[in-house]
Amino acid sequence: MEILMIILGIIMVLCGISCVFTPLLTFISAGYLIIALLIVYGVAGIVKAFATKQYGISFIFNILSVVLGLIIAFVPGLKLRTDGALITIMAIWLLLQGVLAIVLSIKFRGVQGGNKWIAALILGIIGVILGLYSLFHPIVLAFTIGMLIGFYFIESGINLIVLSSQVSKK
Repeated sequence: MEILMIILGIIMVLCGISCVFTPLLTFISAGYLIIALLIVYGVAGIVKAFATKQYGISFIFNILSVVLGLIIAFVPGLKLRTDGALITIMAIWLLLQGVLAIVLSIKFRGVQGGNKWIAALILGIIGVILGLYSLFHPIVLAFTIGMLIGFYFIESGINLIVLSSQVSKK
């Protein structure tokens, strides 16, 4: 088991390094992950519905999830549009998180803690700026997402390698 974890950890680190050096390609490949998640989530929900004999609204959404995943996978150009939508959703999310941080910092400025609300306000303003910048320059966000995926793989691979030594001790 220890050897398998080390091998998987090394593979993940190598994949992560590849992702960091090819962030746009990594981001474009992330669309396939969305397709896989839609299909796997839908199939698992359908199987659960048959097992529990509950065919309510969640059963319908699970069927729609599988159908949507298949449509995105097989309709030419739709995966690319999904990738574009993902960038827009992420940019809007950054913007909304920034606005929320600003609102909360202003709301809690009188609460104990002194001037901590100022740090939250500054971070909120930075979030709004990043969100707006990402909306107008989506390619930068695509590179960022690709690099973050790479760093995640590197971190997870190193974590697997470190944990393998713990498995061998037990």
